[in-house]
Amino acid sequence: MIEPTNNYDADEIQVLEGLEAVRKRPGMYIGSTDITGLHHLAKEMIDNAVDEALNGYADKIKVTIFEDNSFAVSDNGRGIPVNIKKEYGVSALELAATRLHAGGKFGGSGYKVSGGLHGVGLSVVNALSDDMEIWVRKPDGLHYQKYQNGVPLEPLKIIKDEKRVEFLNSTTGTTVKFKPNKKIFETVDFELSEIKEKCKSFAYLIAGLQFEITDLRSNVNLAYYFEGGLKSYIEDLNKNKKTLCKVFYAKGEDDDMEVEVALQYTDAYTENLISFANNIVTPNHGHHVTGFKIALTRLINDYAKSKDMLKGEKTLSGEDIREGLTALINIKIDGDRIQYEGQTKEKLGTPQARSAAENVFKRTFEIFLEENPKDAQNIIDKAVLTQRARLAAKAARETVVRKGALDSTSLPGKLADCQSKDPVLSELFIVEGDSAGGSAKQGRDRRHQAILPLKGKVLNPEKSRLDKILKYEQLQNLIIAMGTSIGESMDIKKIRYHKIIIMTDADVDGAHIATLLLTFFFRHVPEVIEHGYLYMAQPPLFIISKGQKKMYALTDGDKDRMLKELKGGIVQRFKGLGEMDAEQLWETTMDPEKRVLKRVTINDVQKADEVFTTLMGIEVPPRRKFIQSHADQAELDL
Repeated sequence: MIEPTNNYDADEIQVLEGLEAVRKRPGMYIGSTDITGLHHLAKEMIDNAVDEALNGYADKIKVTIFEDNSFAVSDNGRGIPVNIKKEYGVSALELAATRLHAGGKFGGSGYKVSGGLHGVGLSVVNALSDDMEIWVRKPDGLHYQKYQNGVPLEPLKIIKDEKRVEFLNSTTGTTVKFKPNKKIFETVDFELSEIKEKCKSFAYLIAGLQFEITDLRSNVNLAYYFEGGLKSYIEDLNKNKKTLCKVFYAKGEDDDMEVEVALQYTDAYTENLISFANNIVTPNHGHHVTGFKIALTRLINDYAKSKDMLKGEKTLSGEDIREGLTALINIKIDGDRIQYEGQTKEKLGTPQARSAAENVFKRTFEIFLEENPKDAQNIIDKAVLTQRARLAAKAARETVVRKGALDSTSLPGKLADCQSKDPVLSELFIVEGDSAGGSAKQGRDRRHQAILPLKGKVLNPEKSRLDKILKYEQLQNLIIAMGTSIGESMDIKKIRYHKIIIMTDADVDGAHIATLLLTFFFRHVPEVIEHGYLYMAQPPLFIISKGQKKMYALTDGDKDRMLKELKGGIVQRFKGLGEMDAEQLWETTMDPEKRVLKRVTINDVQKADEVFTTLMGIEVPPRRKFIQSHADQAELDL
């Protein structure tokens, strides 16, 4: 126990010099030290290269992931300034790499528009890396400097070309190569899919910009180049969906801000809205999105009323109008005016962006509706149908809520609840079938573990609106058991369990049921995933025994390793959870001391949306194509 002290004086104040503060509290600068934080380092370096392209100085960027997980970004831009900054006695490059808030994005003529704001990108990456190397090609030669743990090993110098990093064919440019610090990050293994999606989105956003990606770990080489801009981006996002109108695209200026908007409607039951500020994705949106939403809602309602298309229906809400919408919004703001909420730039905070986005969209979308009456009709018909479904869902939800007050007498009869009322300590196992449910109820820790058996495959949430889901008993029971409600009245603070665990058989049917449940959570209660409350249980595939000794194998690899260890062990394949008795289910899949759980996370919302649409959606051809292209990866249980 730490003893309290009243000696709070100057000696208690700690001053962290240079980049020490970044290493001490990395989360303050990159959000976290998990895989998300790791990718934030890559993002910062790619953003810097993109800023050169955004301002018209570069048209090619190369990203390289090395075998040791070092990461390099090259561009054919102007090259980071290398001249000596007189008042500091070191090069401008060294200042940018070693000082927080030192860079070319604080005014002056270095960058008119940039995704960077705080000037900490290069220095933070340097601080959180074991080593970092920078090559800057200028007309007078190739400048080079190396750093370890944020400290330069020697002054900047001119060297001959080195082959350790592939440079772009240009007279000027910058290459930054860094190796993340293993002591700081939970993992230093970059995920290629994350890097691909980021580069691909930039290639869409900046017409004429070419990206090359090389992953030396797997010998993968990719290139992205799109001339269609946001229109091509929308078409790519909707390629597996049934569209209801042509792609709308507009670009205009207001209050010295450039606004780009592209949108298209599909028959999907969700909206897909992606926003950017200076080409940097803003996942939590901000003022530019607020302005767009206000204008969209007003324009659709005004048009529908002027054409007498509502036929006595109520005014359409913003949610009604945005169901099935795929939209991209990109606003470009001078560096002096752009504001973000938080260092990770997830929400645009520039107030003037609201009116700029609203004005540009208003004057262009009005014309689109008038010139495309059939498309306008399809959009409004979709919104009216959504409104009717929403009102039906509201009535059904009120029935569920009345039925599902959270006292123990109103919980579903199938639910075997736990004794604890503390959500932090409580777990809910969603179990496939009554047989497995019976074993789970007998083997569980009744103090903390609740069991909810499901009967067969649940309704496909991808093909069902909320009103239909609320009438389906299996999912209705799950909603009541969770305690959060759903839809407009969803409240994640009321969740009754901080671990909701999907536990299905390790076979094709079990995987299908798990996928249906994952679709339900992703589409209708994504907050459960976002808060880290959803998990997948990992039941064993085999029990291997020899005499009194028994071992459980989660994979074929585990089985082979254990057979070598036991030498002549008997192998039994579990075909389902129902084959396990209560003791086996407890010690393999439910015991917190021994079990393996996988937390469900969403690293890329757009990719997840595409996968669920392809695998669980109405359109059959995309699913057939996916199955054919991945057939060689299927594991058959013959």
